[in-house]
Amino acid sequence: MNSDGENRDTELSFPDLPRLEFDQLLGQLVERAQEVMATQGRLRGLLRANQALLAGLDLRPLLQRLTASAGELVGARYAALGILDGHGGLAEFLHSGMPAETVAAIGPLPRGKGLLGALIDDPHPIRLDQVTGHVGSVGFPPGHPPMQSFLGVPIRIRDEVFGNLYFTDSRNGRFSADDEELAVALAATAAVVINNARHYEISRRRGDWLAASAEVTRDMLTTGTPAAPLETIAEHAYRLADADLVAVLLPTETDRGFLSVATAIGSPATGAAAEDLIGSRSGLEESLCAHVFTTGEPLRLADAGDRLGLPPTVLAGAIDVGPVLVAPLTGSEQTRGVLTVARLPGRPPFQAEDLQMATAFANQASVALELAESRLERERVTLLHERDRIAADLHDHIIQRLFAAGLALQGATARMGDHPVAPRVAGVIDELDDTIAQIRTTIFAIQRTAAAGPQGVRARILDLVTESATTLGFTPALRFTGPIDTVADAGGVIDDLTAVLRESLSNVARHARASRVDVDLIVEPGDATTAARLTVKVCDNGVGIGDITRSSGTANLRHRAEQRGGTCTLGPNEPSGTCLTWCVPI
Repeated sequence: MNSDGENRDTELSFPDLPRLEFDQLLGQLVERAQEVMATQGRLRGLLRANQALLAGLDLRPLLQRLTASAGELVGARYAALGILDGHGGLAEFLHSGMPAETVAAIGPLPRGKGLLGALIDDPHPIRLDQVTGHVGSVGFPPGHPPMQSFLGVPIRIRDEVFGNLYFTDSRNGRFSADDEELAVALAATAAVVINNARHYEISRRRGDWLAASAEVTRDMLTTGTPAAPLETIAEHAYRLADADLVAVLLPTETDRGFLSVATAIGSPATGAAAEDLIGSRSGLEESLCAHVFTTGEPLRLADAGDRLGLPPTVLAGAIDVGPVLVAPLTGSEQTRGVLTVARLPGRPPFQAEDLQMATAFANQASVALELAESRLERERVTLLHERDRIAADLHDHIIQRLFAAGLALQGATARMGDHPVAPRVAGVIDELDDTIAQIRTTIFAIQRTAAAGPQGVRARILDLVTESATTLGFTPALRFTGPIDTVADAGGVIDDLTAVLRESLSNVARHARASRVDVDLIVEPGDATTAARLTVKVCDNGVGIGDITRSSGTANLRHRAEQRGGTCTLGPNEPSGTCLTWCVPI
């Protein structure tokens, strides 16, 4: 029996050796098959990611799809795309996989320091099992989720590194060499697609800028006045450049400075200074705009705080902005003004293509402005003779007849004695005198030409009021009363007068939202006991005084009046608006 048992045990043990080898071979085959299937699945994932990249040419959606597809492809919990700014940092940082509330808790997005900066400085793939194991790792900000493994690959467009793909926290515990190869392959495909999308984006935007140039030219030649098209220039630049603040500044002829004539403001973050920008002034040496105006060369800064020795402010007034473009409005013979386009601090900087397109747009707008002004000049020349004829008819016929009617009424009043009608007739005589004064002001205004140049107080006031129409959008009504041209500029009173009137009209343009402004300049002759007085009244039909939070402008006007022994008052106008009265002895 033992013998049989031994034979039986021997017979059962012989077949196990070949079966074990077969099982091992079969296990290896299954393992290889699984590897092939996994590789095939990853290749299909790469194909799906490539197809996602080819779904459209709009750059922003393309970059979002790239970030999400890349993270899914390599099995990363978090994926991100950093776009380089050309100055050793990141202009934008797109991410996938992190909840919005976590992003809000972290705060500002990365700018390319630490481990992210290492890939920027040396654009070659980096693969780590532990993020903290790299010499460039600087830790995470408060609220940031913990991250272990890391993979980063650059996206090269020819010899240019467009950006980097970042992956953290592999779902398999660590990123493998296969993950790195897949990420590199996807980055190569992404580079081609991004390059095509960038060219498409540039072509589309260039077409938009050209369409805007055509619209501005059409507006210039249709409206016949530069004011409204300048606002159109600012609005187009604001929309096409994705800006937060745009301003068009023109030089002034009287005080060698800049006047902000049109703005487009899209964010309250620019503050009260931006609200007051319209109608504000700055000197030729006080801003980047002055630098561009003087040199005629456009300027692009990634951050307005980095001015490279240039003047200290971007615009009139200290406005906190980040990326900025400043382009000259270059005409056929000279620079006519400056177009300033700015974004808030922290926003992506403008690219070289943005500067090229904004400069071309500004130049085209300047040409359109010259065409409109040339047409207006031809119309003015055509109307000169007609104006002379109207002025002569008013003086030789209308005024003389009104004067004769007034004399006749004065004679009749003298014969009436104490008749009850006499005061009413006297009132009619006063109205006739006032009408004659207004007609004489009108005659003087229409006889003046642009080439005549300032001659006396009346001419200077007319020039100033005409200039204010650019910021107001309409020409104020002007009336002279009394012997204006006999006022001597004793102690600089005429300079004070023009400064007061300029500041008053600028305040109306910035705050009143008025559709009408009346300017009265009155000279009251003195006698043996009373000094002559000079009074200027500026009344509008705007929103009224309201809550006064800053009064530096009106305080200056009051100070000028008090220095000369006069007064300056600011009160309501009827039925709406504000009325400023500035009166000094002369």
